[in-house]
Amino acid sequence: MNDTPLIKLENISKSFGEVRANHDISLDIHQGRILALLGENGAGKSTLMSLLAGQSQPDSGTIYHQGQAVRFSSTEKAIEIGIGMVYQHFKLVEAMSVAENVFLGSSDKFWIRKKELNQTVTDIAEQYGMNVEANMLVADLSMGEKQQVEILKLLFRQSNVLIFDEPTAVLTPHEARNLFKTMNQMKAAGKAIVFISHKLEEVMSIADDIAILKRGEVVGIMKADSVTSTGELAEKMVGREVLLEVNHQPVEPRQQVLKIAGLQEGGLKDLGFEIRQGEIVGIVGVAGNGQKPLVESVCGLKKVADGVITLLGVDSREFFAKRTWDLALSYIPEDRQGLATCQGLDLLDNFLLTTRQGFQSGPWLNKKEARSKITYLIEEFDIRPPNPDLLAWQLSGGNLQKMVLSREFYRKPRLIVAEQPTQGLDIAAAEDVWNLLLKAREQAGILLITGDLSEALELSDRIGVMYDGNLVSMFGRNDKQMIERIPQMMAGLA
Repeated sequence: MNDTPLIKLENISKSFGEVRANHDISLDIHQGRILALLGENGAGKSTLMSLLAGQSQPDSGTIYHQGQAVRFSSTEKAIEIGIGMVYQHFKLVEAMSVAENVFLGSSDKFWIRKKELNQTVTDIAEQYGMNVEANMLVADLSMGEKQQVEILKLLFRQSNVLIFDEPTAVLTPHEARNLFKTMNQMKAAGKAIVFISHKLEEVMSIADDIAILKRGEVVGIMKADSVTSTGELAEKMVGREVLLEVNHQPVEPRQQVLKIAGLQEGGLKDLGFEIRQGEIVGIVGVAGNGQKPLVESVCGLKKVADGVITLLGVDSREFFAKRTWDLALSYIPEDRQGLATCQGLDLLDNFLLTTRQGFQSGPWLNKKEARSKITYLIEEFDIRPPNPDLLAWQLSGGNLQKMVLSREFYRKPRLIVAEQPTQGLDIAAAEDVWNLLLKAREQAGILLITGDLSEALELSDRIGVMYDGNLVSMFGRNDKQMIERIPQMMAGLA
């Protein structure tokens, strides 16, 4: 390994008001190596990488590139130096082709030949083992292929440092394996890669070096081959043993809380199943195969014109016309920043978004009681920083998710729709959420939409596989023969 780092972060600190995101961090990033950045939610990983990518500037400290001090006033300045970031939420123009997205904003030529443009992108894709066609519309691509387009954009701009923030959160296991092949080819080509992930098995399989952050500080830097197990890594990260296992005891299913029959909304094809109190029904499948319209229909975000949905024994139209704030339906959306919360409101007001009626008497709102309750929940769910006056945008994604979960569980729902509930959560927080969901099924039925197959297998009493708007199959958690066929069913091969 070259002793001179390509990027050196020296004594980097960054605060947002009273929230100390990074404190006196020093870190080296080397060519031809993959550095995994680990830490609990709110540890400061994404903030640190946003400073390196030029999204914001540090309050103090210095960034060095090949030994020279640099300052990135924008992401464009960072890209000019050769630093690029692949975000969880892709920044692509859906109506344009792969090649057009790659070239967008990167050429000063007025006319570009389409054939030349496509060939350039094809050559880069082949060099790094990516299987995406240059002339395809981005709108027609899978999530994994869209991610490849984001990577191609950076490679076309000759980025030498590529930052991946939770890159496998939206990928199938097969797509994740393809991504790791590409990352290894980039590493072989001398690229430096920073990999932020909560999936410790992935870290162990792909990383050369591991840095662990805790409460904004680096608490450990090690070679990946010096770590013997994911359990050891988890213990270093959270300070205690974490197995990410739950005690799934069977609960006798009781009254029906959800029934769907003949649903044909948004590409769904005659979908039908039921959920009873005491069970978790997990729906798995590649993103874009009907999960979103299913969730929107069940949660009243979309009118049901063709099909019947019965919630707690009542037709969905009547249910949503007369819904109550508690003991009914709780929805934990995948989009925690745009749908589940208002980024410009503090945690108290975000808590009141779905619980207001519980603190209301006529026109009066008892905010003192609500503050007392959210303060208790912040401590109970270990939301950091523990301050109800903080704005939602000041929390890390994982801590924001815990705030949403605390609010929705407080409502004591009888039906829970949980959409990617642990996406972006650290291993300890994910374990807590799994246990909460299992406990909640004692009083509720749960529809679990997840892209994490291990999560579905661990939590679900029954598992359904969706492909192209169809519910391909639904079976019990102990049906080993069907479980083995899940990857084929997800790909539409069975």
